Amino acid sequence: MAKTIRWGILGCGHIAKKFATDLLLVKEARLVAVGSRTMAKAKAFAEAFPVDHIHDSYEALAANPEVDVIYIATPHSLHYEDTLLCLQHGKAVLCEKPFALNSRQTKAMIALARDKKIFLMEALWSKFLPQYSKLQALLQAGKLGTVKSVLASFGFRPLQPVSPRLYDPALGGGSLMDIGIYNVFMAMSILGKPDTIEASMTPATTGVDEQCAVLFKYKNGAMAQLFSTFATDLATEVDICGTEGRIRLTTRFFDPTARIEWYAGRLDTREVIEVEKEEGFGYQYEARHVSQCLQQGLTESPVMRFEDTLLLMETLDAIRKVAGIAYAVDLQA
Repeated sequence: MAKTIRWGILGCGHIAKKFATDLLLVKEARLVAVGSRTMAKAKAFAEAFPVDHIHDSYEALAANPEVDVIYIATPHSLHYEDTLLCLQHGKAVLCEKPFALNSRQTKAMIALARDKKIFLMEALWSKFLPQYSKLQALLQAGKLGTVKSVLASFGFRPLQPVSPRLYDPALGGGSLMDIGIYNVFMAMSILGKPDTIEASMTPATTGVDEQCAVLFKYKNGAMAQLFSTFATDLATEVDICGTEGRIRLTTRFFDPTARIEWYAGRLDTREVIEVEKEEGFGYQYEARHVSQCLQQGLTESPVMRFEDTLLLMETLDAIRKVAGIAYAVDLQA
């Protein structure tokens, strides 16, 4: 009988609660511990999601011998130090996206995991969703012919009171790293690494990007137009256009609620491609994958590989450099 993987969650925010809810759908996994910087937050979390161990520090969670793997659900700016903390204590890690603030941090995180032979993966949940797998199968089967363009947008106006992390440069704020990463991920999943990058941004009063427009160009003539914003509410869809037709991922393309629409020609040719889905928010797919990797003794995911995470972060670095988006951490040695 396969070993049940014992999970801990580091950080008690909104996404941590969604992840904990979906972890209940993973038969290979059990949530056994939670860690926060205050006991009050940890206890409040444990009231909704009962666990065996409640910790009032990240260090205590990382040191808990009853935990096999830790899901890191803290703000972007803390992913680097929180991941290193867990790895140094011998814990496998699933780190929420973006993996870090830049490729320098990313390389250090991967190097430590490799050195210690401990599992580490970026929690880019969209890559594990059923519609992503279906999309890849359609592309590999040549449904679109030759892909010529990808158009992706992600935007919303933050609800009041606005979370400080969205605009704080010290926390890796701005639309690109928070939501634009999904656009970049999707374009690269379809067209690969761009040969040329153009980018421009509209700064918020704090200096981070309130809006960011990105253009990927490829030597074969393909292009990707990507737009992220906190200034307006967008459709948040993806259009993938090829010589034989068009595929649209509808509203909230990055989560399980999106539909796949196929157009052989113009609008009146729409066909909805059915995808089997489970109940839940959609985080169970990545959690199940990590649990199964650990049961198999793997130290790297065959789906979300280190090279995938590093290429994504290097591309985000390049976009930020072109657009003029900088964080204090970029200047550190």
